[in-house]
Amino acid sequence: MSLFRTSFPSSSDFTPLFRLLDDYDIHRTGRQSSRSSMRSFSPRFDVRETGEAYHLDGELPGIAHKDIDIEFTDPQTLTVKGHTEREYEAKTEGDETEEKGNAPKSQHRFWASERVTGEFQRTFSFPTRVDQNAVKASLKNGILSVVVPKATASVAKKITVE
Repeated sequence: MSLFRTSFPSSSDFTPLFRLLDDYDIHRTGRQSSRSSMRSFSPRFDVRETGEAYHLDGELPGIAHKDIDIEFTDPQTLTVKGHTEREYEAKTEGDETEEKGNAPKSQHRFWASERVTGEFQRTFSFPTRVDQNAVKASLKNGILSVVVPKATASVAKKITVE
């Protein structure tokens, strides 16, 4: 993804359409059981530039530090990727837990399933050189913040021949 906005619609404008087509394909081919492993999504990011750095703030609610990878794929391209899965820990009063080797008797029945799960990836290409060694990232309250400092301009240095 380039940091400069174009006049074309962004891919996020078409996300609901692509999800609908994916759901239809999954339904048509009967791949319901592998649905969560096939899903992928693009988290939303705010990208801003200051005189010293690029600041990326992305929404990754409920995703643990260990499930996020940030790496440079080339000198000016940063990739943020990872995965998330649905986890449920709360028990209701009617749930029976494992007793005497028996499995739980109740199963979850979803009335709505709107949370996104699966693999995610975003790629950011910077228009200027960046200092890969000084990048800082933090995750707080579901917001991933990445600060990518701009590289200092290389100063021309004259070499004298002896």
